[in-house]
Amino acid sequence: MTATPLATLNQPKADPRSCKYLTFCLGAEQFAIQVLRVREIMGVREINTVPQTPVYVKGVINLRGKVIPVVDLRLKFGLMEQEYTQRTCIIVVQVEWRPTTAGVRTWRSESLVDAVSEVLTLQASDIENTPDFGSGVAIPYLLGMAKVKGKVKILLDINRVLSAQEADGLGSL
Repeated sequence: MTATPLATLNQPKADPRSCKYLTFCLGAEQFAIQVLRVREIMGVREINTVPQTPVYVKGVINLRGKVIPVVDLRLKFGLMEQEYTQRTCIIVVQVEWRPTTAGVRTWRSESLVDAVSEVLTLQASDIENTPDFGSGVAIPYLLGMAKVKGKVKILLDINRVLSAQEADGLGSL
């Protein structure tokens, strides 16, 4: 048995939130998801609606022979629906709760186009824990808040944006 050096034991563990993030906008708010979850970014294409799905599920698309659901994050987060523009895009992400891909619709405002394609490397010192919003406010899909150039970016845990029940429902589409 080998002994672990004392210096190693006293080192703080690295913050798992420290990594690269893809930033995007929903309205005036800036969000970010871990780059390792992003499979591709594409323009809006024909979305086939699926009856009796939640309002935030816009439907499904055929992506190279795979049918994947498209979730409108604006609607999922309770924001007003917007018309699609040339700037609207779909971010295809891989989530851990299911070995399939799911499409997440994001909306880009014209003035924040550059932020959509920006990839940031965030260190632990850039990230704060999610503030306490009081009892009865459950936001398990937030990893934290990043402070970048005087602005706040909301870090999403894309694996938890949909509840397990919602995810199971989308898996059957």
